[in-house]
Amino acid sequence: MVSIIIAILVFGIIIIVHEFGHFITAKKSGVKVNEFAIGMGPKLFSKQHGETRYSLRLLPIGGYCSMEGEDRTSGDERAFCNKSVSKRIIIVAAGALMNLILGFIFIVIMTSLTDAYPSTKISWFEEDASSQQSGLQVGDRVININGMHIFTDTDFMYQLQSDKDGVFDMTVVRNGEKKNLKNVKFNIAEEKGANGKKSSSLHIDFKVAPIERGFFSIISQSWRRSVSYARLIWISLGDLITGQYKINDLSGPVGIVTAISDVVSNETTNSGINWTELFENLLSMASLISINVGIFNLLPLPALDGGRLIFLIVEGIRRKPVSPEKEGVVHFIGLALLMLLMLYVTFNDIFKLIN
Repeated sequence: MVSIIIAILVFGIIIIVHEFGHFITAKKSGVKVNEFAIGMGPKLFSKQHGETRYSLRLLPIGGYCSMEGEDRTSGDERAFCNKSVSKRIIIVAAGALMNLILGFIFIVIMTSLTDAYPSTKISWFEEDASSQQSGLQVGDRVININGMHIFTDTDFMYQLQSDKDGVFDMTVVRNGEKKNLKNVKFNIAEEKGANGKKSSSLHIDFKVAPIERGFFSIISQSWRRSVSYARLIWISLGDLITGQYKINDLSGPVGIVTAISDVVSNETTNSGINWTELFENLLSMASLISINVGIFNLLPLPALDGGRLIFLIVEGIRRKPVSPEKEGVVHFIGLALLMLLMLYVTFNDIFKLIN
C-alpha cells in the first residue's frame, strides 16, 4: 500500500507541474483561468479562490487547466482566444516545457547523490576480450555506435544490448583524434530460462572509467542524460510506428504507477531499506516519465498540446485563425480517439497487473 501511495504521489507531482506550467503562464499573460484541476472524474474537493476554482478529482490519471475562451469564442477581453498568437503558443507549450525542466531537475538531484558516474571511456578489458582483439583500446572514448551518437553510458548500453549479432561499427576518440572502427565484435552468451526457452545476450567484456562528481560535471552529465532519455523516447515511438513494439507494450497511468510501485517494492523487500538507492531509483524513474510526458504532449496530434501548437503556428503564418468550429471538431475527434486508446491501454495495464 505504501508503495502505491508513493507511486501516485510521484505521478501526481509530474501532472501538477505540467498543469502549473499552463496555469502560471496563463495568469502572467492575463488570461482568465476558470478551473485548475488535478485528477479527472468526480470532484473530491473544490474551493473557489478569486476567479479560479481549484479542484481535486477522483481519478489520478491527469488534470487540466480550464481557461476562458480556450475551445470557443468569447467576448471577454481576458479570454485565451483573444490573446496574441505568441502568448497562446507560450501558454500551450509551457506544460510540456515544465515537464522537461522537471525531468532535468530530477536527474541533477540523482546525479548529485553519487560520488562518481560511468563515462564512455574504456578503462579495462577482460583477458582475451573479443572487443579489444577487434579494435577497441584502453583510453578510447566511444562517441558513436552504428551511426548513433553516444551521449552517456545509457546510450552505450542501449546500443550494445539492442543488437542481435554482436558486431558494431564504432567511432572513438583516441589520443585526441577520431578513429572509425569497423566490425568491433562481442561474444554472444546463450542462456536457458526457467521455462526451457533459450535466450541470447551480448557479453560486455570491458569496464568504463568513472567521472568524478563536481558542479560542472553534474550539470554536464545531467544535460547529457536528459538528451539521452528524450532521444530514447523518440526511438521507442519510432519502433512503435514501425511495428517493433506492439500496442500491448504501451503503458498508461495504471502501468506507470505500477512500475513506480515496483521500484519501491523491490527496494523495501529486504531486511534493511537502502533509502539512498531507493531515492535514486525513484528519481531515475520519475525523470524518465516526466520527460516522456513532456515529449508525448508535444506530438502534433489533435487534442494534445502539440496539435494545438500546429493550429497556432498555422494562424501565425496565415495571420488569420482557423475556424474555431473546425478546430473544435478536430480536437474533439482526436480527444475521442485518445480516450479510446487510454481505455484500451488502461484495461491492458490492469490485465497485466492481475496476471
